[in-house]
Amino acid sequence: MVDDNADTPDAERHGLSVAELAEVTGVTAHTLRYYERAGLIHPITRTVGNQRRYQPGDVDWMRFLVRLRETGMPIARMRDYAALRSRGDSTLPARVHLLTEHHEALRQRIKRLRDHERALAATINTHQQLIDHVAGTSADKPDDESRSR
Repeated sequence: MVDDNADTPDAERHGLSVAELAEVTGVTAHTLRYYERAGLIHPITRTVGNQRRYQPGDVDWMRFLVRLRETGMPIARMRDYAALRSRGDSTLPARVHLLTEHHEALRQRIKRLRDHERALAATINTHQQLIDHVAGTSADKPDDESRSR
């Protein structure tokens, strides 16, 4: 078996593979590759064997992207944010604006989810009361065996 890293300079040899980054960030290797193709992740350092090697900053960025996605940010908006970030600190106000909009949308979604959760809990409670009422009524009636005596 050939060691792809045998002729790789130390800087390229170190870092996380796709599988390792997937494990530490909780996403699939497919998602990592998709995010790279979508322009969310800058071109990644590769070994002479063409294996991706993610650096610590890549790990932090990926975790941030996961957070954005899990809080409902569309890929297009994530792409907008990534493009702003790649242009440097002069885009900080625009990034803050984008994140503030997302934060407000998230807060509204959480509020709606809490309302739905309360409504669902109330429905479950109503159903349980009906079950308890029917069970209590059935307990008052003699069963078929005792009626036949």
